[in-house]
Amino acid sequence: MAIDFRLTARQSELQLQSRRFAKEVLSPVLEAEALPTPEERFAATRPAYEAVIAAGFLRKCIPLSAGGESAGLIETAIIAEELYAVNASVALTLIGTLLGLLPLLIGGTEEQRRRLLHPFLKQAGAPLAGFCATEPGGSANAASPPPGEGVRTTATLRGDRWILEGRKSWVSSATGWDRKGADILTVLCRTDPRAPPERGISVLIMERPVSGLIFERAIDSVGHRAHSLPQFRFEEARVPSDNVVGTVGGGLALTAACFTGAAALVGIFAVALMRAAFKFTLGFARTERRGGILPILEHQAVGYALADAKTAIEAIRSLCWRACQAVDAQSPSAQELAIQAKVLGSETAVRVLTDLMRVVGIESYDHALPLGRLLQDALALPLFGGGNLGVRRRQLHAILKMLEYDPLASVSEVEV
Repeated sequence: MAIDFRLTARQSELQLQSRRFAKEVLSPVLEAEALPTPEERFAATRPAYEAVIAAGFLRKCIPLSAGGESAGLIETAIIAEELYAVNASVALTLIGTLLGLLPLLIGGTEEQRRRLLHPFLKQAGAPLAGFCATEPGGSANAASPPPGEGVRTTATLRGDRWILEGRKSWVSSATGWDRKGADILTVLCRTDPRAPPERGISVLIMERPVSGLIFERAIDSVGHRAHSLPQFRFEEARVPSDNVVGTVGGGLALTAACFTGAAALVGIFAVALMRAAFKFTLGFARTERRGGILPILEHQAVGYALADAKTAIEAIRSLCWRACQAVDAQSPSAQELAIQAKVLGSETAVRVLTDLMRVVGIESYDHALPLGRLLQDALALPLFGGGNLGVRRRQLHAILKMLEYDPLASVSEVEV
């Protein structure tokens, strides 16, 4: 297949549909971010999220093979960019739910999918899912062998039930709309404390109503102000023995597979924020004179800053789309490309947004303008889905150390 960056007719229509929806439905909901508490802000987004579901955007992110409408990760990336560029909080509720379903979509049995996916395929309601991986105290060393702690949440098999004990945090929408749990929680936990991490950690599915889930607090995050990021714990939480996703002890490999695709989407989040900031700053530079004779766009320093920002947007988007295609094609280079998209995209977004704020000046520090909000959202991206410093660069380092690593393999294998 020849290299071709043109969208198909289906993808172009999906892009336009997502863009219109974001402008008409998600833009007004930004007002929710001004409410006093995290839970009030999240609750205020529920009608918009219900509209997201009714418009079929979750179905469009679930693969055709599982009963959804998505032909691949690049279609999810198209949706994510358009929604996230307008309202990062609601968009993250959607993508966080998709992440919560990924273990089931990647490693679940046909019976599990048939039994559990139905609420997420309907275009009604406000279904939520969460992937419970992160724990208080950090999860960068999830695979650490003893005496390291690694994953601290435990699951003990008693008869036909797993009994979960432990704490989780920073899991999108995990405690649901009412503190009683999302519709589905996929939980990373230690099922055999004596086994090495690669054989002793599993992913279990918890279904609502979740017994033994104790809400601790709603994290008041710097960005994504109207998104739910709770801290909670499991006390004698019971899960049916057949709700293991994949194999018992195969949780780390399944988690890695889930977060490969998620990494590419974090890069797309970066594109979305840079795009929104660029659009605002370009309009500002075309009209504002700031006490001078000409609009500030006529000044070279401003023009150069905008040119650099637009170049970064196009470069990162291309890398992200390339990574998404590699994930869809199950290319051996998919993990490397996805992590590169995540690391470069997230860190570039923080830099570009800061540069654009310098163009606008001190007024960009006022929440009446969008740049401060966009930067607050961008600050999370180097930390999302495995922080760049603690997890992602380590993974790239490990890839580079492989004896069979070919630095040109990604160039040869990936078709776009």
